[in-house]
Amino acid sequence: MSELVFQDLGSKDYKETWDYQEELFGKWMDFKRDGEQGTPPKEYLLFVEHPHVYTLGKSGDEKNMLIHADFLKEIDATYYKINRGGDITYHGPGQIVGYPIIDLEFHEMGLKGYIKFLEDSIIELCANHGIAATHSETATGVWLDEGHPRKARKICAIGVRSSRYITMHGFAFNVNTNLDYFTYINPCGFQEKGVTSMEKELGEKQDMEQIREELKGILLQRLKV
Repeated sequence: MSELVFQDLGSKDYKETWDYQEELFGKWMDFKRDGEQGTPPKEYLLFVEHPHVYTLGKSGDEKNMLIHADFLKEIDATYYKINRGGDITYHGPGQIVGYPIIDLEFHEMGLKGYIKFLEDSIIELCANHGIAATHSETATGVWLDEGHPRKARKICAIGVRSSRYITMHGFAFNVNTNLDYFTYINPCGFQEKGVTSMEKELGEKQDMEQIREELKGILLQRLKV
């Protein structure tokens, strides 16, 4: 049985955090390739806030980035093509980004079950604050008014990578996020669906530390650790 470690990385550069994920993920790949001999590596649940950054998944369409490189500099943002699933999304201050690096085989989850686990955790937190969030039948992530063609809006994006049952990348949950940054992209490839945050839905800024602690508890409880 592997130990699961929670780390709050605070505010950290996207590329530095990606490299750290790859390091932890690589230890698991070595363990799996070696026939799972000896003590398994530790699992991790990483929380982080990134400076303004856009990331494009491996199957994403670059046309969903609506601005050019010079304007990226004007809004103090960076841009990376990365190795997760999904299309383009934004990370920035006021957003809780979670990167679970766990063994799905140990937790008896397939990839679809894992994505549902992430969605269910965010839905539970939203419900605790009076926000009626749901799944979508046609897209990943957590949504409000999902069935309404004009009101549908996403509060949490999900994009993961999995190999040999080990996960990396994860979710981006909008708490006090500056939603203006989403206007420069087609979020997750959608042109007609909006984006929201806890702050927008509840009409006031939220206590980030409180929300982080609450979400951490929900995720760890659902993982039964």
